Amino acid sequence: MAVEMELPVLLINIERAAARRQLIEGQAAELGITLERVKGVDGSQVAQDDWADVDLDLFRNRNGRPMMAGEYGCYRSHINAFDHLVASGSKAALVIEDDVALSRDLMQRAAAILQAVPDDCVVKLVNHRTVAFRHRFTSAMGDRIGLSRFGPQGSSACYLLTAKAAARLAERMLPQSLPLDSALERSWDHGVPVYTTEHNIIDFGALRNETLIASRADYRGLKLRGLKKMPTHMFRVAEAFRRAIYAFLR
Repeated sequence: MAVEMELPVLLINIERAAARRQLIEGQAAELGITLERVKGVDGSQVAQDDWADVDLDLFRNRNGRPMMAGEYGCYRSHINAFDHLVASGSKAALVIEDDVALSRDLMQRAAAILQAVPDDCVVKLVNHRTVAFRHRFTSAMGDRIGLSRFGPQGSSACYLLTAKAAARLAERMLPQSLPLDSALERSWDHGVPVYTTEHNIIDFGALRNETLIASRADYRGLKLRGLKKMPTHMFRVAEAFRRAIYAFLR
C-alpha cells in the first residue's frame, strides 16, 4: 500500500485519564509526533441500561463471566477510532492507547509496514504473546509481519488500521460479545485480515499496570464455575481450531 500522506496517530483517551494523556503527549512532543485525540468512552460513567450494541448473554457464555463496564468502554472507544478514521478521509492511521511508550523510529517503521501489506487490513504492533508465527510480509525496514497461529494474543494498545478495514470493522464487530482484544483478532468472523509483527514495535509505558478496566481480583470474582462454564470451554476450543485453520489457509 502506497503511503500518500503523513500517517495520522489516533490516541484513545478518556477524560479521567489526564495523567496518561499528559505523559504520552509529552513523549510525542519530544519525538515530533502529532497526536489526534479520540475521546474514549468511560464505561464506569455509562449505566448498563444505556449500553449500545451489546449481547450480554452471549458475552457471558463466551467469556465465562459477565461483561464489565470497563470492557464496554474500551470496545466503544475503539469503535469511535474506526469511525474517526473513516470520517477523516485518511487512508490509514496508527491507533494507540494511552499506556504505551512511544519510540523514536515508530513512525518510520509503521509507514514501512503499511507499504508492505494490503490496503484492507489491521497490523498489530504490540501483543502480550505471539505463538507459532507465520511470516507473510517483510517491510523495507526489516520488520516481519504475519499471523499468530495460536491466541488470543492480547492487547490492542497499538495497531495500524486502514480506512477500508475500519469501515468494515465498525459494522461487523457489533454487537459486542467479547473483549476488544479478542474480537479484533477474529478475522475468520469479521472478514478483515488482522496481521501482527513478529516482535513488538514498541513497549508498554510506566502506567501499564494502573488498569482502568478491572483488576485480576475483579476478573476472578466474576468467573462462572463448574458446568456453568461449559459453553465457554466449548467456544474457546472451537476458536482455537478456527484460528489455526485461518492462519494455515491465509
